[in-house]
Amino acid sequence: MIYKHIKRILDFVLSLLGIILLSPLFLLLVLVIKLDSRGPVLFKQKRVGIRKKHFNILKFRTMKIDTPKEIPTHLLDNPLAYITKAGKFLRKTSLDELPQLFNILKGEMSIVGPRPALWNQFDLIEERDKYGANDIYPGLTGWAQINGRDELPIDLKAKLDGEYTDELSFKMDVKCFFKTVFKVLKKDGVVEGGTGT
Repeated sequence: MIYKHIKRILDFVLSLLGIILLSPLFLLLVLVIKLDSRGPVLFKQKRVGIRKKHFNILKFRTMKIDTPKEIPTHLLDNPLAYITKAGKFLRKTSLDELPQLFNILKGEMSIVGPRPALWNQFDLIEERDKYGANDIYPGLTGWAQINGRDELPIDLKAKLDGEYTDELSFKMDVKCFFKTVFKVLKKDGVVEGGTGT
């Protein structure tokens, strides 16, 4: 499919443009995070990329430095106890995801695609295998993101990722992108510690 090659070029150009245009916001958020709590500004976590190759996803740190590592938020005993004051705002507005523009620039992610699973979310990875959703680049946003996000159970999330994989096109990506903007502004589907069950 020709679009897969065009998509990578678009990802590179748009992520570079996004980093340049949003650099003042990046600097402001760095300052807010440093003033709010001790620890690094960025949070790195091992995720599953294209063809199940692992990479380190980048996010602005929203949790305290004593938070258990490599555990999905919904598996923590009391997730809200670990989230910083600035982190609550960053997560509600999805601004914590902005550093993934660098992952996109590097060719580890796409702007639109299935959200990258944690390396140990074996149930989600296995379900995605059924639909070929592990064979494309994971995205900053995706079809499952705009159709439920944290509220979705694993099987439905994987099925929606499969639908995106089957319908991969410029039209689908544009639809996902603009619906994401709308969902983020409405804060739809964000459930802290939610499992989708």
